[in-house]
Amino acid sequence: MKTSSIIKYAIGGLLVCTSVSGIWGWLTTDKLVDEMKQKMTELERQEKRSAVLKSISNQMEEITYQQMKLSDEQRLEAIEQRELAEQERRNAVLAQQKALASEHKAIDAYEQAQYQRIQADLQRQQAEYSKSVADTLSFLALGRSLGAQATTQFYAGNRELAAMLSDLAYEYTKRYHGDMYYPAIYQAIALSSQSSNNWPKHQGPITDLDFMPNTDDLLVSVSSYGEIMMHQKNGRNLRTMELLKDSKYDFRDVYVNPKNGHFYALSRNSYMAVKAGKKITMIPLETIRHPIKIQQLEKSTDLLIIGEKQLALFDTKTNTVKETRNLDFNVTFTNRFDYKPIIFDDQGRMHIVESINKIITKKTPVKGRITAFASSKGSGLQAYGMSDGMLYVIDKNGKVRTLVGHRSRISFIKINFNHVYSSSYDGTVNLWNISGEKIEPMTLVNQGNWIQCFTFDPSKEHMWIGDQRGNLSEVLISVPKIIENVKAQVKRNFTPTEWNYYIGENVEYEPIVKTGRKEERP
Repeated sequence: MKTSSIIKYAIGGLLVCTSVSGIWGWLTTDKLVDEMKQKMTELERQEKRSAVLKSISNQMEEITYQQMKLSDEQRLEAIEQRELAEQERRNAVLAQQKALASEHKAIDAYEQAQYQRIQADLQRQQAEYSKSVADTLSFLALGRSLGAQATTQFYAGNRELAAMLSDLAYEYTKRYHGDMYYPAIYQAIALSSQSSNNWPKHQGPITDLDFMPNTDDLLVSVSSYGEIMMHQKNGRNLRTMELLKDSKYDFRDVYVNPKNGHFYALSRNSYMAVKAGKKITMIPLETIRHPIKIQQLEKSTDLLIIGEKQLALFDTKTNTVKETRNLDFNVTFTNRFDYKPIIFDDQGRMHIVESINKIITKKTPVKGRITAFASSKGSGLQAYGMSDGMLYVIDKNGKVRTLVGHRSRISFIKINFNHVYSSSYDGTVNLWNISGEKIEPMTLVNQGNWIQCFTFDPSKEHMWIGDQRGNLSEVLISVPKIIENVKAQVKRNFTPTEWNYYIGENVEYEPIVKTGRKEERP
């Protein structure tokens, strides 16, 4: 290519570039002018806004200043309020301290008042207790005094007055929880009840008696004169049927089978009377001499016959002696201990029979000849009666008490709870209350002739007694039943003169016969 062409093209290109640059520059300058206008407009707006903001700032500053002034005033006021509150708090603390002090004083005063009230209550209770004790002792003593007077009036023949005095003696004793078995009380009500009966039935001494099973009015008795009798009680009458009477026999014991009602009477001349049904059969006991007692063995239908020197087993199915054992001691007395036969000998020993071939021997806990014995598994008591009339009772802890009251040989003993009943050849039956510290005899029966034996009916409300003269006696021993009989005999109240004389003017009058309306002292 030619140089001139190149230059031409170059100049042309330059012109084009210059044109383009001019156009671009124009366009750029115009844009800048617009931008400057916009900035100026924006600056004007900002200036106006700044003026507004300054104005607002000035206003805010003024408001802030006002608020600071108000805040300072409020701060000062708060300081004053705090100081006032602190003062009020201090005042409240002082008031609280005073209130606490007053409360403590009030509590102290209340506690003192409570203490004084408690002391007053204790003194009142002590006074009431002392008065109660004094009243109790006074009325118990009055009851016993009335009982003694009742006994005197009874023997003097004044039966009505005796019953009235007995009734009141009972009421005072019951009301103040006294002992109904105290001699002066019990003897008075027992006499006034007139609840004993006596029937001469046997020609010879009654040696034993027992009730038929499941009855309280049918019993059998035997005598040493060869008599076997059946008795049935009807009111105050006793109907008797003589089953056997033969003086060649000397019956010492009778045993009634509680299951079938068969009974066995043992004669000392070696015979056994067996009653099964209506007939009595006499069975000779050829292998045993001088039998004295029939005992039931535990868990056996055989009977143990105890003689003075021998034991024998009696078969109740065949009515024969099937085994005999000789003893190396003399039997003086026998009874039962814990449902087993017990035998006492003349060497100061006792023998518990578990079977005819097993006997446990021990030394007796008391000295002397034992003529009566009884024990109670429930109360743990054992009672030993002696030939000289002494009675020893041993409790479950082994403590021995010596009871003096009988004047001759003790013949029979029974125990019912804490009551021991003993009979003697001195003609009395005594009751001993073992629960008391001082045990005194209370005579239930005084017949004037030897008492051989006694038993209770199944209810234990009556005692049945056999004596040396062949008399059969019934004595009511239940206190509730006795007092029923006494009250049935009381038909009127005490007159004022009687009350003042026997009871006393200082004792509030009370009727003993209730009429259903309020009674006042006449």
